[in-house]
Amino acid sequence: MTAATDSLLNALEHADMLEIDGLHAFEFSLDEDDNLHIECMDGRAAKHWAFTMAQIQGASFDPTLQSWLITGDSGEHRLVLMDAFGASDDEEEEHEDA
Repeated sequence: MTAATDSLLNALEHADMLEIDGLHAFEFSLDEDDNLHIECMDGRAAKHWAFTMAQIQGASFDPTLQSWLITGDSGEHRLVLMDAFGASDDEEEEHEDA
C-alpha cells in the first residue's frame, strides 16, 4: 500500500486500518491541524497516542517491514497502515442468474 516516496500524512489519509506497536487501533483520526490521534485497547486498558504534524513529517518508511517509524513524546512507535476490503454487491447478481 505504501511506498517509500509517499509521506506518512498521505498514507494516513488513504488508510482504512492502522496498527501501532502490534496493537490494532479501533480509532485513528487527523484533526483540523493534521495532528494524528490513535486509540486502541490492550486487554482492558485503553491506550491513546497523539502525534504532531512535525512528528508525522519526521516519520520514516521501513520498506523491509512495510511500516512507518514515528517518534512521539513517549518514544518510537511502529505504524502499519492497511486497506480494508469488504464484500461486493456481486452476490445479488449471482442470485439473479440462478
